[in-house]
Order: sequence, then structure tokens, then C-alpha cells
Amino acid sequence: MPLSMPTLPTTSRIELKDFHLATRIGTYAPGDTVPDYHALDLTLWIDPDLVLIAQDGMAHVFDYDPLVIEIERLAADGLYATQERLMTRIVQACAAYPAIEALEIALRKFPVRAGSGSLGVRLVVDGAQLQRMRDNRG
Repeated sequence: MPLSMPTLPTTSRIELKDFHLATRIGTYAPGDTVPDYHALDLTLWIDPDLVLIAQDGMAHVFDYDPLVIEIERLAADGLYATQERLMTRIVQACAAYPAIEALEIALRKFPVRAGSGSLGVRLVVDGAQLQRMRDNRG
């Protein structure tokens, strides 16, 4: 009997990795390690019909460019006390796109101490949470 792979549902993702943000997060005392940069990882789950397309063209796919521009704008929008606040604003921006079914976001700062390490926050937002955010925008 031939070995077969289990049947899994078809899923698709858009992945943005190691995106350096021009942002200012946190306040630092003299002698503290100030991060050189913050990096964003963002994974968006979208309908596979926006990836498995019958013909080429932007009208048939999820256009992520406006979202990336909005993320850059949010990152540069003043001083944030916490990474979590910037992440929340990015998730809210994602919720504005009905094509996004779920997402995972991670924001990391480099370095943590003495030129070494990264420290970050990761959040997974399911479809139900995104829908609640959309409903509350009203």
C-alpha cells in the first residue's frame, strides 16, 4: 500500500520578516543600553484564493504595500513607552483589511545589553479577535 500524506486544509500566508522600523520606543537613563533598532515580523493569514490565482494581476491578490506604508507611518508616529502599544496599533491597522483572516506579530529590539541579544513581544490574533476589533471600529 503506497504511503500518502494526510489531507490538510489549504492555507496561505504573507510573511514580512526582519523589517527594521524607524521608531522610538522606551525611555532610557544614562548608562542604559539604547536599542540600535527594532525589527518587526508579521505573518498574515489570507484566503488561498488570493494566492492561487487564475491570471496575473494585482486585482487578484492581497496588495500589502498600503499596509506596509501604514506600519512605517505608525512606527514613526512619536515616542512609544512600550513595544506593546506600537504592536496594538499595527494589529488595528491590519484589522482594517477584511482579507486578513488572522495574524502573528513580533517586535524585537536589538541589542538588549552590551551589544548582544534581542528582546521582543509576540502576539497571535485569531479571526474571532480580529472580527471583534472590526466590529468595535464602527
